[in-house]
Amino acid sequence: MAKLNRSTHPDPVLPEKILQFGTGVLLRGLPDYLVQKANSEGRFNGSIVVVKSTDSQTDEFSDQDNLYTVAVRGIQQGKEVSETTVISAISRVMAAKTQWKEILMLARNPKLQIIISNTTEVGLNYVEESIFQSPPQSFPAKLTAFLYERFRSVGGSRAKGMVVVPTELVTDNGLILRDAVEKLAQHNELGKLFTKWLKFHVRFCNSLVDRIVTRPTDEAKQALQQEVGYEDNLLTFTEPYHLWAIEGDDRVKQMLSFADTSTPQVIIDEDINFYRERKLRVLNGAHTLTMPLGYLLGLETVADEMKHPLMSKFIESLMLGEIVPTVPHYGIPGMDKAAVEQFAHDVLDRFRNPNLDHLLLNISLQETAKMQARNGATIERHYEQFNAVPKLITLGFSAYLLFMKAVREENGQFFGEINIPKGGTITYPIRDDKAGYFYGDWKTVKKNVPSSVHHFVKSVLSDKKLWQTDLAVLPGFVDAVADNLNSMLTLGVEKTVEKVLG
Repeated sequence: MAKLNRSTHPDPVLPEKILQFGTGVLLRGLPDYLVQKANSEGRFNGSIVVVKSTDSQTDEFSDQDNLYTVAVRGIQQGKEVSETTVISAISRVMAAKTQWKEILMLARNPKLQIIISNTTEVGLNYVEESIFQSPPQSFPAKLTAFLYERFRSVGGSRAKGMVVVPTELVTDNGLILRDAVEKLAQHNELGKLFTKWLKFHVRFCNSLVDRIVTRPTDEAKQALQQEVGYEDNLLTFTEPYHLWAIEGDDRVKQMLSFADTSTPQVIIDEDINFYRERKLRVLNGAHTLTMPLGYLLGLETVADEMKHPLMSKFIESLMLGEIVPTVPHYGIPGMDKAAVEQFAHDVLDRFRNPNLDHLLLNISLQETAKMQARNGATIERHYEQFNAVPKLITLGFSAYLLFMKAVREENGQFFGEINIPKGGTITYPIRDDKAGYFYGDWKTVKKNVPSSVHHFVKSVLSDKKLWQTDLAVLPGFVDAVADNLNSMLTLGVEKTVEKVLG
């Protein structure tokens, strides 16, 4: 089978207009995909230079002339979607470790005015270091070095300013990155003129990305390669739904010309909090509340949950009945209650997508921190609006506490154990910074002693360090969580779910 390259798929290399830090699937399946679409419609006519920082190996891209395939598979508004696109928007991939001087030379390109990134969540953090290393170690230092080279080459010109759009999944990612760059400029004594240019002519935009992008299984990869007739080692699978919300003004809109009225999936607005809050509460919050229950029932993926009669009913009722009503909205078209409800229905379609292997154990990473960030406010808002116990949130929270029950510890790693309904036992890792905390607290729970379960639940819910508030003061919440947890310990998880759902 022939390999994917520009001989088999000829496409012109367009002027380089974007510098991208990161080679991961999210960037390939969302920003790069959107640029490709804009290029094919004649709306952008620009290419992307990619910087790889993890190592110096770029062969996987160069062997394919920087081409790769995005396969969109799934359900959207009840209809099956199947679309395959060859992405030719990347002009070259450069290794920071071996090509740093060449990367800095790109700063002199007047057409290159956009920088995007997806390193890691901690990749935006400030690290005190020299930006004159070759290369600097941290991403903020690499970015500062690039911007300083830009400033030197353009003499502080306003017309040669830049727009920086980090896509790391961190709230206020643009502000965090700006703060790190400003600290590095001060530490490296880059001067007042650079600081002034940075302040007035480089726009750091907070942004939110929302699309599930995965690498295909070997079986899915082989099947698609047979379908398209070529070999692609960078094959990327994704869902139909996609959103990129960018905080910016008219100048940002002008510079990000790959996004216009024909791409409603890219939203550029001076306030993106509605989109951030909607995703955090509805999609991420639902993931965090449903993952433990699904896993304790012996399921492996989100799609498995949606095929399970009890879990699918639980997820849909939880999302539409208890989470959606608590999400703040602005009461204007596109940002009103109806928009939140439509988003929830879109999320349910996304959860049903059988083409994406979204593993529940992957979602479980740092479950405690996620529970606080994603669902703490939802629980309190539900009480404010309804003055009643949210019974489905309570069920999900009880399952979370049971999921956090470690049966042993080995070299600092904690493991839980469950008896699945089909028979047998599964041992799983609890990858959570608070695993040790729960390992100790669970030892206070005595078998067939409901009062010990109640005491354990009250102790956890009243811990302000965990939740940044006292959840134990919410009327009936401790009792409801303890009752569910005691039922799971005595009757089993499945029977408890059946009882709650009626």
